[in-house]
Amino acid sequence: MGLSPLHAIAGDKAAGLAAPELLQRLEQWLCREARATQFVIKQISMLSGGAIQENWSLSAEVTGGPHAGPHDWVLRTDAPSAVAVSLTRAQEYAVLRVAHNAGVQVARPLWLCQDAQVIGRDFFIMERLPGIAAAHRVTRDATVVPDGPRLAVELGVNLAMLHAVEPPNVDLSFLPLPAGNPALEAIANYRAYLDEIGSTHPVVELGLRWCELNAPETWRVCLIHRDYRTGNYMVHGGRLAGVLDWEFTGWGDPREDIGWFTAKCWRFAGRQRDAGGIAGSEDFMRGYLAAGGSPATAADLRYWQAMAHLRWAVIALQQAERHLSGRQCSLELALTGRLVVDLEYEILKLIGEDHA
Repeated sequence: MGLSPLHAIAGDKAAGLAAPELLQRLEQWLCREARATQFVIKQISMLSGGAIQENWSLSAEVTGGPHAGPHDWVLRTDAPSAVAVSLTRAQEYAVLRVAHNAGVQVARPLWLCQDAQVIGRDFFIMERLPGIAAAHRVTRDATVVPDGPRLAVELGVNLAMLHAVEPPNVDLSFLPLPAGNPALEAIANYRAYLDEIGSTHPVVELGLRWCELNAPETWRVCLIHRDYRTGNYMVHGGRLAGVLDWEFTGWGDPREDIGWFTAKCWRFAGRQRDAGGIAGSEDFMRGYLAAGGSPATAADLRYWQAMAHLRWAVIALQQAERHLSGRQCSLELALTGRLVVDLEYEILKLIGEDHA
């Protein structure tokens, strides 16, 4: 099983995976997992995005075994530094298996590696979904999404299928259940993260206090994605190909996902279209309700959209801290911290409606 030539290596970041001895170990491991007689990596390159995790496109030729033939897969592994709430790769792999088995449109997970001798980090292999995820194109380019309402319905159906997964689930025993009201628990977590960062952010603190005082009763607890938004799903032929980036998944209130998807900060070029910048929320909710989801009121949307902006503000501060601390020098992480001012403006608008 000779080491194959590589036709695409993505700049300096690829130096680790480009090392001949590392690629040879990866080929050997994949050959065993695929039960093949020969496994040749034809191409490997880092995919764009993924500030929290690294995604690598992997094209291979497999000889023998159940996976014989050419394949396009994705290798997903840890970034050099991570945020506290991110799942491990083993946990994310387990979540993908549960979601896939529940009928959620997601890349099929294939194999998990926790052997540090292969590439030095945990990783898993999954099928590569076709299509485009780039949010600026999804929300602007009619050739990518010719029928936004239809896509929004599909996204609503897909989310309802995820929310049908409820605890207890033996395969997700590592996910902690909320000890009480999920909203109040989330607020406590956000405050703790702010304390760790150390800098002061009075608008974020004000928003957290408003959400604390106005926290709704728990709806029900189910499996939620926690990053279900435009930019985290693939569109192929104008239709939903699958949902990406499951590292924040956990048990929680399903309205959190709905608020995140409809929040203004995730509408990109379609800010007037409240369902992810592609359609109206009524289209999204039509699909969600048709697939068994529970209705969300206007008050629900306002509350969980405020929570969405607060959560994104805290994550943006965490991302900036990864850069400022020197753990991972990155212009992308530094610029993410600059988003906080816009998020604070939206927080003030949402919590200020009582006084408008």
